[in-house]
Amino acid sequence: MTQPASPRRLSKLHLALAMLLPVYPLITALLYLVLPLTEGWTIWQRTAVIAPIMVFAMVFVVSPFVQKRFSGFILRTA
Repeated sequence: MTQPASPRRLSKLHLALAMLLPVYPLITALLYLVLPLTEGWTIWQRTAVIAPIMVFAMVFVVSPFVQKRFSGFILRTA
């Protein structure tokens, strides 16, 4: 007789580490793209351009990708 599968819980530390891998290059690429186009702008204006791009990328691209590809690393046995 087989044992029921033990429940798995989200490891926030592992999720944070897995999210860091794609977030760093994404931020770096956005800075390389946005900074030349916004030369002379204040930091808050540049951030106002970059923040919405980052949020949409995180919600619709990065997070689903990380959760799918790294589920074994993110979820731990309870």
